[in-house]
Amino acid sequence: MLDNMTQQQRLLLAIVLSFLFFVVYDFMLPKPPLSDLNATTAQTAATNTTQAPAAQKSAAAAPAPAAASASSAAKAPVTKAIEADTIAEVHTNDYHMYIDSLGRIAKYEVLIEKFKEADGKLPNLVSPDAPVKPLEIRFSDPKLNEEAFKTPYTADQSKIVTQNETKILTLTQKLSAVTVTKKITIKPDGTYDLQILLDKPVEYYVSPGFRPALKADMYTFKGVLIRKADGTIETIEDGDAKGNEVFLKANIVAAVDRYFTTAFFNFDTGLDVYISKDAKNDPLPFVKGSSDFTVHGYAGAKAYDKLKSIDPRLTDIIEYGFFTFLSKPLFLLLKSIYNFVGNWGWAIVIITILLRLVLFPLTYKGMVSMNRLKELSPKIKEIQQKYKGDPAKMNAKMMELYKKHNANPMGGCLPMLLQIPVFFAIYRVLLNAVELKHAPWIGWIHDLSAMDPYFILPILMAATMFWQQHITPTNYTDPMQEKIMKFLPLIFMFFFVTFPAGLTLYWFVNNLFGVAQQYYVNSLFAKEKAAKKEG
Repeated sequence: MLDNMTQQQRLLLAIVLSFLFFVVYDFMLPKPPLSDLNATTAQTAATNTTQAPAAQKSAAAAPAPAAASASSAAKAPVTKAIEADTIAEVHTNDYHMYIDSLGRIAKYEVLIEKFKEADGKLPNLVSPDAPVKPLEIRFSDPKLNEEAFKTPYTADQSKIVTQNETKILTLTQKLSAVTVTKKITIKPDGTYDLQILLDKPVEYYVSPGFRPALKADMYTFKGVLIRKADGTIETIEDGDAKGNEVFLKANIVAAVDRYFTTAFFNFDTGLDVYISKDAKNDPLPFVKGSSDFTVHGYAGAKAYDKLKSIDPRLTDIIEYGFFTFLSKPLFLLLKSIYNFVGNWGWAIVIITILLRLVLFPLTYKGMVSMNRLKELSPKIKEIQQKYKGDPAKMNAKMMELYKKHNANPMGGCLPMLLQIPVFFAIYRVLLNAVELKHAPWIGWIHDLSAMDPYFILPILMAATMFWQQHITPTNYTDPMQEKIMKFLPLIFMFFFVTFPAGLTLYWFVNNLFGVAQQYYVNSLFAKEKAAKKEG
């Protein structure tokens, strides 16, 4: 079938398939409503209160711990936990942490000015209805677990205020079979250490918490990220948890949304991570504890510089999806340009031009091929008409024609296909980068992470796309095909209306530079034609 298609038909197919993939990937996959993403019902939260993470046997896990399975716990009678009041507060330069009587972080306000709401309210990373909260312990023994959710902790201090000093908050829970002591070491770099001590060996799990629900939109990853023992990344998105995933000796387990995370990490001995799930199949991360267990914790924005200052490996929490391998270096390049020019908008303009220059040799070959094919258009139509009843002979004759005139029928497709991964990578960078939140460009663009409020950039993007179409040589053989191509700029404009302004800026500058390159190639062919006539 592809052999019978013209070069322009192949190009159209490449464009449509690539764009449809993009649309399906980010817009048409079934997602729960935003209201459902940002809240969990009280019934679900209560059910999960008495649920320990599932223990599984696998080749990697060897003999699994004897924890109650998630499915069994879900069917057990729901036991109401005690009313969890705040027993301790921690105030630092980076956050306000509130500990409840169940020894959990019940509220965690991040002190980042640009994330403040209009009324001055600080972002809270822990939803009141979260199915599991940071520092929450669940015991494998159902009876002990039930008792734990009815027995309050005590704190050695009710309030800690620190700026540059390390301070320790101690929480204690006395159960019939064991006494639990949690020591939370508050550190100046915005992290904390958690030490759990048991006076008797009892099997339990502790959680970094459910993912923040501050920016749980439909276009970015939300769920749990695990950095495994070999340094590779595993992600489990909301709705996709099986509830039996096990990762032994993992470095990081992080519950994440678009901009924030609550995470545990240990790069020395590793963490045995177990993933449970709630009624919506959202992942609930747990780490297997011991009688003397220590883990490092971080809760806050997924800001590159912040994570790198704690440990460079923590930057793996910033995950861009399938194109992470390309997005990460592009973000670092974008950040380097920003450090030089001091504006994220101009950094996007410059990186777009640099990418066009890097791809220019291939783009040039594609443009040359398009021009040659336009010159051959009359001969191509003649062959198609002459051999329309014999497709094999028609293709053979056309290949002879291409070879004779050094024309590549796929040459125009290659540059566009090469730009698709770059587009996806840039899209993920601009959508996930905390640094672009409320980052201005010029005039009316005050937030590159949000849509253009006046739709100017989408209109300019569509106009330059149409302009580039107008000056690009074509050899359409189907009037319907030509009409579809002419409508593409309008279709793209409507899709880009809701995209981040930074992404639309990238595509607009990309088109503008493409127009300049097309004019350059067209001028070369004009000179070549003139030289042939004179000769």
